[in-house]
Amino acid sequence: MIAASNISLRVGKKALFENVNIKFTEGNCYGVIGANGAGKSTFLKILSGQLEPTSGEITITPGQRLSFLEQDHFKYDQNVVLDTVIMGNQRLYEVRQEKDALYAKEDFTDEDGIRASELEAEFAEMNGWDAETDAETLLNGLGIPTELHYAQMSTLTGPQKVKVLLARALFGNPDILLLDEPTNHLDLDAIDWLEEFLINFENTVIVVSHDRYFLNKVCTQIADIDYGKIQLYAGNYDFWFESSTLLMKQKKEANKKKEEKIKELQEFISRFAANASKSKQATSRKKALEKIQLDDIKPSSRKYPYIDFRPDREIGNEVLEVNGLSKTVDGVKLLDNISFTLRREDKVAFVGSNEQAVSELFKIIAGAEEPDSGYYKWGITTSQAWFPKDYTKEFDSDLTIAEWLTQYSENKDTTYVRGFLGRMLFAGEDGVKRVRVLSGGEKVRCLLSKMMISGANVLILDQPTNHLDMESITALNNGLIKFPGVLLFTCHDHQFVQTTANRIMEITEDGRLLDKVTTYDEYLAGNEEARKKHVYTLDEEDN
Repeated sequence: MIAASNISLRVGKKALFENVNIKFTEGNCYGVIGANGAGKSTFLKILSGQLEPTSGEITITPGQRLSFLEQDHFKYDQNVVLDTVIMGNQRLYEVRQEKDALYAKEDFTDEDGIRASELEAEFAEMNGWDAETDAETLLNGLGIPTELHYAQMSTLTGPQKVKVLLARALFGNPDILLLDEPTNHLDLDAIDWLEEFLINFENTVIVVSHDRYFLNKVCTQIADIDYGKIQLYAGNYDFWFESSTLLMKQKKEANKKKEEKIKELQEFISRFAANASKSKQATSRKKALEKIQLDDIKPSSRKYPYIDFRPDREIGNEVLEVNGLSKTVDGVKLLDNISFTLRREDKVAFVGSNEQAVSELFKIIAGAEEPDSGYYKWGITTSQAWFPKDYTKEFDSDLTIAEWLTQYSENKDTTYVRGFLGRMLFAGEDGVKRVRVLSGGEKVRCLLSKMMISGANVLILDQPTNHLDMESITALNNGLIKFPGVLLFTCHDHQFVQTTANRIMEITEDGRLLDKVTTYDEYLAGNEEARKKHVYTLDEEDN
């Protein structure tokens, strides 16, 4: 159990939290939600002891071990991958190191023998002999192949480091597990594995995530941060959304009835206050009026952008023909003779672990790269807007947000351009902010504004939900569902993919294309069925 008692945190004059009291108990998975800037990650840092609150205290059941997901991807660059995972249980790692150092001594004394015996007993009690096997199981489950288990952390890619740090947090069955955006940079297979791990995890989990499907699948309770307070709701994310919406509706309806009653009483009092025969009744109604208290309803701090892609031109039947595309980058063949044709109603999600190949394909069909062989041809009625995975160069500029967006608009009218910015929550003075200093989420909203103002009827989006908060992801999801054009996209958000795509493509590790007209859930179910048949066939052969 971990509890926060009267926790307050002030940043300058602003109170981020004010007298927060909350208890997290064993056997529950708590999803921490709230608007950008509400303090979700900050609250996890307070719980983990990385940040001292202004007042209040955090208490943990004596003897329980807390583990959290590290955010510094370079912290363990000098360590071996397997050691980094085992270091998740710091005491176990220290015992192993001390034990190995003792046995390596040339002048092993009686005192060393006694100490070694003590360490061996503690090591066995912590299941130390299974440590490497357990660490390897976690790494394999998250998609880190065995050949990398003894590699130096510094040799791994960014996404691989994220997986190792996640395995480190999960290692050793911690009593309390804190996870801040654990699905970021994970492929869909790794997310699926993590979901199953957390569903079967029997201790306390507290997780911050913008992935609605993930929260729905793993959470038993939701901790909603709004205006410096934290309110607990039983159930998953969808249950929170429905119950909090219902609660707000009930409060508004109750207030409406109270306001009607107040008006009725006020009219009676003003009409009969001077009438002697009615004075007692007027006095009685005054007392009744004083007792009526309206519920204090604060509007949520959450803000939803308005995302609406409206093509300037209706798309024709001929959209895109891709024929025999191949591409090798740094000696690795990413695309091997890729061919497909898009139809006017297609919304295609690219899934699977070979994300570099998908990004390369998107660059080619967007005109930013050339293939080694093969060709592609856009239909004459099409116009394309591209959201790249790496958009650093887009914002290497001293332009203001309004100036930056104006350069992409045919209509240069300031009011027209600012209208698009307003929809994306850039109001008033925000328009004069320099694009160079924008946050990740602000840059994504700028790019989406650029795509909306383009009027394109084909959208190509490479991981557009990265850096977005839950509200912006929901708005983008809804905007793409109703988009009347053609869509090609990648996204790690299960619900986003399931509700948007009607066609699934996967580029395999050897660069080939798998193409199915289906929903994402049907695609996953088919893959799982195929995997079971494969395992069953192997078992038959073994027998």
